[in-house]
Amino acid sequence: MEKIYTCPMHPQVRQNKPGSCPYCGMALEPILAGDRDPELKSFQIRFWVCLILTIPILFGFYPVFLATPVVFWGGFPLFRKGIITRQINMFTLITIGVLAAYFFSLLTHEPYFEAAAAITTLVLLGQLLELKARQKTGGAIRALLQLAPATATLESGETIALENVKKGDRLRVRPGEKIPVDGTILTGSGSVDESMMTGESMPVDKAARDLVIGGSINLSGSFVYTAEAVGEDTMLSRIIAQVSEAQMSKAPIQRLADLVSQWFVPIVIVIAIATFLGWTAIASWKEGLIYAVSVIIIACPCALGLATPLSIRVGVGLGALHGILFKNAAAIEKLASIKTLLIDKTGTLTEGKIALEKTVPLVARPEQELLQLAASLEVGSEHPLAKAIVKENALPLLPVEDFKTVAGRGVYGKIQGQQLSVEKAPDLPETFPFRQEGKTLLSLYLEQKPLALFALSDQIKSTTAEAIDQLKRYGIDLIMVTGDHPLAAKSVANALGLSHFEAEVLPEEKQNLVKRYKSVAMAGDGINDAPALAAADVGIAMGTGTDVAIATSDVTLIKGDLRGIATAIHLSRKTVKNIRQNLLLAFLYNALAVPIASFGFLSPFIASLAMTLSSLSVVLNALRLKRF
Repeated sequence: MEKIYTCPMHPQVRQNKPGSCPYCGMALEPILAGDRDPELKSFQIRFWVCLILTIPILFGFYPVFLATPVVFWGGFPLFRKGIITRQINMFTLITIGVLAAYFFSLLTHEPYFEAAAAITTLVLLGQLLELKARQKTGGAIRALLQLAPATATLESGETIALENVKKGDRLRVRPGEKIPVDGTILTGSGSVDESMMTGESMPVDKAARDLVIGGSINLSGSFVYTAEAVGEDTMLSRIIAQVSEAQMSKAPIQRLADLVSQWFVPIVIVIAIATFLGWTAIASWKEGLIYAVSVIIIACPCALGLATPLSIRVGVGLGALHGILFKNAAAIEKLASIKTLLIDKTGTLTEGKIALEKTVPLVARPEQELLQLAASLEVGSEHPLAKAIVKENALPLLPVEDFKTVAGRGVYGKIQGQQLSVEKAPDLPETFPFRQEGKTLLSLYLEQKPLALFALSDQIKSTTAEAIDQLKRYGIDLIMVTGDHPLAAKSVANALGLSHFEAEVLPEEKQNLVKRYKSVAMAGDGINDAPALAAADVGIAMGTGTDVAIATSDVTLIKGDLRGIATAIHLSRKTVKNIRQNLLLAFLYNALAVPIASFGFLSPFIASLAMTLSSLSVVLNALRLKRF
């Protein structure tokens, strides 16, 4: 797979080799952010050499001889970033400041070589700290990359490299080994730890015909399974790719920093010229030049450029480690501001493992015969309710003519010349007790006459009540959405302490329901939820749901646990708060530092030290998120 490099501040820049961003000059990073930054080693060498050469200069030893390699060798990558770009950027200011201090000393024999050397060394230190911080923000990716084992064992016992595993290979997994790729167990059993993939803390028992995920760990037992997804098709590879793309995406809040940066550098140059002219008029051109250099150096907007990308990378990485996949940076920002959450009932609040509890004949026909007719119709449907009816049928299925299914309504067709359908049950005295218990009711119809009732149940997830309490504490207005009867919906809502619910909502109506609210998120797992997920400000899909729902969502919960929504909201709010803190630090620094430097209170050396410390403050604040 070819590596693609991009810029955290300008993700539209992409190329197949390392380099610098043509707009801001920042080092490009691989989208698959598990690799070591190509510039890190170079800056480490340059910084330590320059530091060793700069220390004697500060004490007056051989300033011109020692400062020259520091400025032109040590500062070369900085100058390149500042000159060979499509627009003026932070490195342009550094280039102007360092070269001005150096040539001023060279031409006038004034003792400012130490300023040029110190500025270069301190900027290299700032760049080194930034590169190391960006490496740390890729820790989540590296943790995911380390999940996959380097080798796999064939059924015969032969060990092969992971990249040589092919679809259809029969692989053996022993106790304590990592599962190489995704597949289905053929023989044997095991207790598998999937916590890094799904967030499920308890091991999951696996046996024949069960799916296993590459990267999870077989704690006990032994089994042979068929490799079904290899290479880039495994769940682990897809997660890594999505997390890497999301970390490199740009949040809407970044627009403010971009706008300020666009105008900031030219304004700083104007202020520096004004500082030079002002001090030349009241003192001398030498003082004017030194204070103008101080303005240029201290105003370098490095902190402003780092404020958003670092926090986004940490937030997205933390989400991945908690089983939460953000599609992009915008999803984090939008999720932080939602006020209302619409939650689909089946498969989101409930397990989605529906069972047929009772068949109630409404006519004088055998119960098994009525179930046979319903199952013959429902076998053509993918709905979980339909599967539950088909599963309980013990008789041979009958041929169906003119079959059709209408989403959210039912299935229709002719069996033995009779027009039959399975739809929602009518309001009959027989239905009341079931609906009071929260059961879902379907009915088999001949023309418009109900022949039988089917009472189906779905257990509420054990974690749902805890998740709802968490979401309420975050001030989220929760609304349960279901196509079920109002009585059944009310029973579930009461059990969960939900005061708002919408019942008998058809799939096409969910989208309209979403549009009634502002700052709304929609959580669901089915095909019929996809339009609503796409229409919501933030669509949240359960990872246990359909591919369509996941594809149209902004956030995917790998485990399918509602607590993941509470965690995602909490993390997004922490991330956005962290970004705002970073931006505030960067703005305040520049707002205070530039006037102080222009009035002559800072030397170029102190200005460069302050500039480095400002970048360091933003880096450390962004990394505080890792304590989430």
